Amino acid sequence: MLLVLCVDLDDDLGRKTDVETPVVGRDAVGEAAVALAETDPEDSDVNVLFEGVHIHDAITDEPVEVAAVTGVDGSDVAANRAVGEELDTVLASLTAREDVRALVVTDGAQDESVVPVIRSRVHIDGVRRVVVRQAQDLESMYYTIKQVLDDPETRGTILVPLGILLLIYPVTILLDYLGWPGSALGVISGLFGLYLLGRGLGVEQLLDDLVQQTTAGLYAGRVTIITYVVAAALLFIGGVNGVQLLESLPDPVSAVEVVSALVYGAIQWFAVAGVTSSLGRVTDEYLREKFEWRYLNAPFYVLAISAVLHGVSGFFLGFQDLQYLAAVLTGGTLLGLSSTLAFAVAESRLETADRVNQGPGGPSSE
Repeated sequence: MLLVLCVDLDDDLGRKTDVETPVVGRDAVGEAAVALAETDPEDSDVNVLFEGVHIHDAITDEPVEVAAVTGVDGSDVAANRAVGEELDTVLASLTAREDVRALVVTDGAQDESVVPVIRSRVHIDGVRRVVVRQAQDLESMYYTIKQVLDDPETRGTILVPLGILLLIYPVTILLDYLGWPGSALGVISGLFGLYLLGRGLGVEQLLDDLVQQTTAGLYAGRVTIITYVVAAALLFIGGVNGVQLLESLPDPVSAVEVVSALVYGAIQWFAVAGVTSSLGRVTDEYLREKFEWRYLNAPFYVLAISAVLHGVSGFFLGFQDLQYLAAVLTGGTLLGLSSTLAFAVAESRLETADRVNQGPGGPSSE
């Protein structure tokens, strides 16, 4: 049996008339089409219902039945679910359910999104799209544009550059009013550059992840949020201090001296920032009961690296002598090695003690 299935995904038939769905039978579908046409002659679903009746009457060489199913207005997921439930009702009412094939009749691409739901219940011979000849592809165009604007990825790709282009004229007027007419091109170029750089590096995803992690950390009471803020402030202060030291050097300044001045002026602040953030991370891991002794290596590594960079940069600037540089290099190396060895031994002994306590000869068996 061939089932001519008229689909009204947004339930115009049920919302605009008193017809109860699903509608099964040639006469019932015809009456539903007339009722919808009398209520709203411009509704495209009227054409769908009449087309279903027309196909039913045109097929004479095999058993055929026509039915109309509807979804709900609003959510596509709920609409697809409703169509599936009504289709189950239609199939249950047919006598030859085991040999039913469907010809789906719709009025555009939006209603055709329910085809996978129908295919999961009955074999589909084809899909017939009914549109007014004078408005061919109009609804499909509307639905395509709607889908594009609803997609976050496509929306960011199309609307953001379009918005920047539309801002060119007002930005130019504003800069001209402020007396900076030559800056308009630079500002616009900068906006495009920042957008393209952000899209290329995936900055929007990084920002979304950062906001989610920060929000989760605030509600979870993580110490790292505070320590990271403090560390960021210390890094800023260190950068300013490094720039001030560079400006205080007499000209001319070589490239090595520029780098050394920036490092020497900022490294103390950077070291404190590193120790602060690492201690915050260690505290969070301890509170989450995921602490491991090797995590304590981080602050010692920060101190060792900072001492080495301080000594090397000070030597190139002439602030420190060779003996001091040798002592710092040796001390930094010994600090890193000793911390690694100490915490590795402590972790190994604690794991051994835990295994002994959990064994059959442990304290619990005495």
